[in-house]
Amino acid sequence: MSYIFSHPGVVLSLLAQHILMTATALLISVTLALPLSALAYRHPRFNTALMGVLGIFYTIPSIAFIILLVPLLGLNARAVIVALVVYTQVILVRNFVAGLQGVPMPILEAARGMGMSARQIWWRVQLPLALPVMLAGLRIAVVVAVAIGTVGAKFGAGGLGKLLFDGISQPGRYDKIWAGALTVAALALTLNWGLQALEARLDPESRAAEPRPAC
Repeated sequence: MSYIFSHPGVVLSLLAQHILMTATALLISVTLALPLSALAYRHPRFNTALMGVLGIFYTIPSIAFIILLVPLLGLNARAVIVALVVYTQVILVRNFVAGLQGVPMPILEAARGMGMSARQIWWRVQLPLALPVMLAGLRIAVVVAVAIGTVGAKFGAGGLGKLLFDGISQPGRYDKIWAGALTVAALALTLNWGLQALEARLDPESRAAEPRPAC
């Protein structure tokens, strides 16, 4: 903690880099995962093939995967962001599909019976009901992205991992290692708790269990 208190500007700057890198990767990943999940939900064979391919990428160690991307994208944040997008896809797609599959079929049939179009059913019925499960997947993906993002410092992407690698390369600088580790852990826990609270808030069962004011 001594390094955090004595160098707050450095820690905050690296924290901002880490958040920006993680947020960019997750925004791209969610944008890709939504249409992929919709296709996987409608076509089980595509779902099986897609999860197989994403599962193979997920088994590759993060450092090795980023090294493979460096010749294509360079030694910068872009390679790390692409790696984060790939690693979070398997988590997001799996949970997004599970959320869509969890919507009861009678509700969808009732929506069609009311004359709703496919687009209306998606936005007004499926997505709202699947959102708690989707948020659970997003919560896991956020923690994974924050953790793997620390490796990005080794490839010129900045972020809190710089404190960890600087502490390792500089003899006796355990203060930097602790500062980096504690800040990364605090960031991951804060985001996890925030999304967990939002997930509970949007869960229909949790809202049904809330006491209602007496009339």
